[in-house]
Amino acid sequence: MKILIIEDDRDAASYLMTALDEAGHVTHHAGDGDTGYAMASSMDYDVLIVDRMLPRRDGLSIIESLRAENNKTPVLILSALGEVDDRVEGLRSGGDDYLTKPYAFSELLARIEVLARRSAPAEAATSYQVGDLSLDRLSRKVTRAEEDIQLQPREFRLLEYLMKHAGQVVTRTMLLENVWDYHFDPQTNVIDVHMSRLRSKIDRGQDNPLLHTIRGAGYMIRD
Repeated sequence: MKILIIEDDRDAASYLMTALDEAGHVTHHAGDGDTGYAMASSMDYDVLIVDRMLPRRDGLSIIESLRAENNKTPVLILSALGEVDDRVEGLRSGGDDYLTKPYAFSELLARIEVLARRSAPAEAATSYQVGDLSLDRLSRKVTRAEEDIQLQPREFRLLEYLMKHAGQVVTRTMLLENVWDYHFDPQTNVIDVHMSRLRSKIDRGQDNPLLHTIRGAGYMIRD
């Protein structure tokens, strides 16, 4: 998932971004209300995590403005204000869920996954198949020739994106924007490192390699 965190506490935001990144998600951060609103209204996200008390513009104002523009991106409000009236106000402002601080990351992760499932199109694919390689998004299981392949969260996200675009050239820029935070330097070798690890896991010992480097263009997965 691509997630925007609107949070003015840098330590809290850094912790959350690191944890979500380790879970295989792409995170962007805004440190104040104005920046958060601008990013949320101009870019596509799967989920927004919004603190209520923000400099320049409060979180509920951001949500109300987005809803007025018919922006239906799911919003999890994250706040130290945890009284019943606070939660009701947050939900009535257009928030989809409300979690009070301090929180358990496992609960936050479960809540944003539920929000993303609710908003996903009914026809969204839950599994992909390329040759004898299969990936199930719900169970997060990957197999080739019926043998289980263990992937790290980022490797899974990378393979999922490649398989979603099977038979198409996927550029480095596309991968940086959709699998990593788009602020990465396009010349970084992070893609090469992860692609090498992924290739070794899905193609090593196989007669027909599936993952191909398209010189000067990018990568492609095909049977």
